[in-house]
Amino acid sequence: MKPILLFLALTACTQAQTPDPHESPLAADFRVERRHLSEACGTFGLKSTAGCAVELFTDHPFHIAAGSIAPQNGFGVGAAMVAHYTPNETWRLSWNFDAVASTNASWRAGAYMKMIHTPVQKQVTTFVHPYTVFNLYAQSISLNQLNFFGVGPDSTLAGKSLFGMTQSIIGFSAIKPVYEFKSIRKLNLSLIGQANGRFVSLRPRHGQSSPSIENLYTEASAPGLANQPAFLQLEEGIRLKPSLFNNNLQFNYLANFQEFYAPSTSRYNFQRWTIDLDHRIPLHTKTQSYAPRDTNGPDECAAGSEKDAACPPVSYSWNLQGSINFRFLLSESMNSAAVPFYFQQTLGGSDINGAPALSSYQDYRFRGPNLLLLRESFEHSLWGPFGFQFRADQGKVALTRGDIGFDRLKHSFATGLTLRAGGFPQVSLLYAWGGETSHTIGALNTSLLGGSARPPLD
Repeated sequence: MKPILLFLALTACTQAQTPDPHESPLAADFRVERRHLSEACGTFGLKSTAGCAVELFTDHPFHIAAGSIAPQNGFGVGAAMVAHYTPNETWRLSWNFDAVASTNASWRAGAYMKMIHTPVQKQVTTFVHPYTVFNLYAQSISLNQLNFFGVGPDSTLAGKSLFGMTQSIIGFSAIKPVYEFKSIRKLNLSLIGQANGRFVSLRPRHGQSSPSIENLYTEASAPGLANQPAFLQLEEGIRLKPSLFNNNLQFNYLANFQEFYAPSTSRYNFQRWTIDLDHRIPLHTKTQSYAPRDTNGPDECAAGSEKDAACPPVSYSWNLQGSINFRFLLSESMNSAAVPFYFQQTLGGSDINGAPALSSYQDYRFRGPNLLLLRESFEHSLWGPFGFQFRADQGKVALTRGDIGFDRLKHSFATGLTLRAGGFPQVSLLYAWGGETSHTIGALNTSLLGGSARPPLD
C-alpha cells in the first residue's frame, strides 16, 4: 500500500495540465483529480493530511479501494476506477471497476455499470420523481476462510468447521420508481427486478485450528457440499421509502421474492421471500442519511443525483447527527430442505456480505433457510466525524417455516465508536456481548458512504 500512496502523493504535487478543448471527458476527470490532489496533498499538517486521505480514497476517476472483504477474511486493499458518460439529456452512464486483496489471499474484483434515465422532470408541488436505474455487473470473490457450524438453530461450537469458496455473479437489475399516480406518490414506491447467474465453487480449508468442512459434514448434513451447480436467480420486489411528520419519521420497507434455479438439476431449486422493515427517527434537522444511493456505484459517494454531484465534504461531518432505528427482518424459503448451505442466510458476528447481526456470537454462527431478526439501535455524533453507536439484536434461524416465531430468540448487544468522514468508507470499532462470548469487532465498509451495495452472496 505504501508504494501506491507514494505514487499518488508524487502525482498530486505535479502541476495540473491546462485544459485542452479536445480532451475527452475521462482525460478531463484525470486533470481535475490531479488538481484536487495537488490542493489537498501539497502541504503537510493534521488538517491537510485528513483532506489528502479523503481525496486518495474517494476521488474519481482513480482512488485507493479499501474495505472488509468478508468476515474471517480480513481487510482488502487495492484500486478502483470510476468513469461517467452523458450521451444525451435523458441518459447518464457510469462505470465502476475495483479489485482488492487481503493478507490471507482472499480477493474480490468487479465491474459495475449504471444506466440512469434522466428525462426532464416535471415538478408537482414540492415533489420531483426519482430516476429509473438499470444495473449491469460482473463480480468474482474468493474467500479462503468461512465458518460452518452446521445448519439450524441447535448447532454447537463443537461443530465448527472451515471451508473456502469462490463465487462469480453476472447479472442485471432495475429500480423503477412509480410516480404517475398522485394517490401513491408520497409512498416513494419503486418496483425492483433482478436476474443473476451465480457460479459457486467450494474447497476445503486445512491446516487450521478447526477441521475442514468435509471432515465433519456430508451432503446430508450440509446440502450442496458434494455438488455446486450453476444457478439462475431471479428477483421481483417492491420498495417503499415514505417520510412522515416533516421528515421526522422515515421508513425503508422492502418486500421481495427470489427464485433459485439450477438448470443441471432440480434437486437444489428453491424460492425465498423476504420482508425487511426499517424505521428511522432523526434526532436533528441536519441528520444525514448514510443509506446507499441508487444512482451511485459502490465506488462513488456523490451526495446528489446530478451528474456533477460531489462527495459530502468532511466539514459536513461536524454537523450534529443522531437517530433512533428499529428494524424487522423476516426471510423464509420454500422447499427449505433443498437450499444449499452456502446460500442460506446467517446470524452471528457479521454475515458474508458484512452486515452485522447478533454480533456477540462468532461469524456465521447460526445458519438456516429461514431467518428472523429484530434490531433496536441508537447513534449520535460525539466530536466531528466520530460517533457513538449502541444496538440490541434478537434473532433466530429455523429449518422449517413453521418454526419461525418469537420464542427462543438469541440476544446480543454491541456498542462502540464509528467514524464517518466525507465519502470515506465507514469505520466502526464495537464491543459486543450477550451470547456465547464477547469480543471487539473492527470493520471497514465494503463501499464508500452513499455508494450502492454490491451483489449479495447469499
